[in-house]
Amino acid sequence: MNPAAPSSDWLVPDWPAPAGVQALCTTRAGGVSAVPWDSLNLGDHVGDAARAVHENRARLRARMAGAQPVFMRQVHGSDVLVLDGVTTQGLAADACVTLAPGVACTVMVADCLPVLFAHASGAAVAAAHAGWRGLAGTVRAGGRAEGVLESTFVHFASQLERAGVARRADIAGQTLAWLGPCIGPTAFEVGEEVRTALCQGNPDAQRHFQPQPAAGKYLADLAGLARQRLQALGINAIHGNDGTAPWCTVGNPSAFFSHRRDAARLGSSGRFAACIWRDPA
Repeated sequence: MNPAAPSSDWLVPDWPAPAGVQALCTTRAGGVSAVPWDSLNLGDHVGDAARAVHENRARLRARMAGAQPVFMRQVHGSDVLVLDGVTTQGLAADACVTLAPGVACTVMVADCLPVLFAHASGAAVAAAHAGWRGLAGTVRAGGRAEGVLESTFVHFASQLERAGVARRADIAGQTLAWLGPCIGPTAFEVGEEVRTALCQGNPDAQRHFQPQPAAGKYLADLAGLARQRLQALGINAIHGNDGTAPWCTVGNPSAFFSHRRDAARLGSSGRFAACIWRDPA
């Protein structure tokens, strides 16, 4: 799959999703927003006209066969919402999980990594917004790092266990993950503080950082770091972003918004979204 092919519209994950589970990832294409948010900006916090964002979100809903996307106010943390049919839009969190049909877990990004989850039974889905801060999280007692992916999986597994769908010990091996477009490993330059945060409690993460000529600077592989975290949870059915150039938001301006590429140059950047849901009942 080439996610940034010139003929592409929106992305449909190429993964063995269970029956009744749908997912998509928007691109810049298909909206009404003006420069620099052209054209399908879904973010209502980046300076775009409210009426344009409203129309763009309506176009997203129209492509979702009756499902309702739930947008969060993302704060680069690790809080997780459990969604149902009456969940309020705009609650502060960076991940969400649901067992409810027709409710779409939705994350917005413009360089951060969207991660979608589905249980093999089709009974639960989840989505996480994984920037470096959310991915790093905090180091718990015993040196265990816990960020947004770990928090998402805890809630995901708890919902399945409570519903009697699966035993906790089996859930990781029954879970699929899809990584969407994000800033790529040749574009994501970070300082020593970011490397330290992401390697705390996880020394093997150092392999995802390439030293640069400038002292204290590294190129970081965000998707690679996320894969490592997911594998540590026991999730090995990981699809999507493999760190190659077509998945890089910075390097594909016709397909993807990028805060790092455009915010300083153009004054702002739009947001695209990854969504996952169970078919409406």
